[in-house]
Amino acid sequence: MSIRLVSALASAIVLSVAAPAFADEYYSDNQTQSSRGDHWWSGDWYITLGAKGFVAPDYEGAKNYKLRAAPVISIGRPGSSLKFSSLNDNPSLGFIDTGVFRAGITGKLITGRDSSDYDELKGLNDVDWGVELGGFAEFYPTENVRGRVEVRRGIGAHDGVVADFAIDAFKNLTDTVRVSAGPRATVATKDYFREYYGVNASESAASGLRQYSPGGGLNSLGFGGQITWQTTDKITTSAYAEYNRLMGPAADSSIVKQRGSENQATFGLQATYRFDFKL
Repeated sequence: MSIRLVSALASAIVLSVAAPAFADEYYSDNQTQSSRGDHWWSGDWYITLGAKGFVAPDYEGAKNYKLRAAPVISIGRPGSSLKFSSLNDNPSLGFIDTGVFRAGITGKLITGRDSSDYDELKGLNDVDWGVELGGFAEFYPTENVRGRVEVRRGIGAHDGVVADFAIDAFKNLTDTVRVSAGPRATVATKDYFREYYGVNASESAASGLRQYSPGGGLNSLGFGGQITWQTTDKITTSAYAEYNRLMGPAADSSIVKQRGSENQATFGLQATYRFDFKL
């Protein structure tokens, strides 16, 4: 197992443990608030373990797809304040929660990109693994609609700032089945685009790609949806699909125009099991 893979898995576990509510659990509106004790950690907790399989582009901007698998780990408190969560959300810890508005910190694990692994990228510099850390805010303009924004700064993989925007309309078809869907948008600063989509003079000579130095702006527009089934009290299964169209500096990159695709889609299945415990 490579050092990069070990480091990535370690970071994923750290992010998982740090987040009291991962966006991969579906709780019914009838669930009661967890009991609390003398300390902030006292009371009821859960840990969720599972796995997901998904088909996604080889890398951001690629035209070829591959089947991947990843573990799902989360820890948090049960409760009814979390009305909706999307598989598209990143790990988050809320400090403000009024019932219609939540805000706090969020993070995302960024996997590396080895150019030698892809014929289309040979000659380009590698992109290191890292994380993005920042804040999130979400609100409920109506009972069945949630808007969410995340703003994160890259550490390790890139030095840019990325902001994700999403709106989801959700509906419970039954007591155990929920469907949701809505639009997405992502913007980023030039440091992000130059890391993933830029081609300098030496890289251009080595790869045959046109030299390209992007600025900041709109990264993508898209649409996503999911269906979640509370199979049993402990088991949750989900199916999801996301489509994004690369825009602006990403779409104009020679990496995309010459050897990639502006159309980016992801399809996946996920299953988790929840263990309850008390501290």
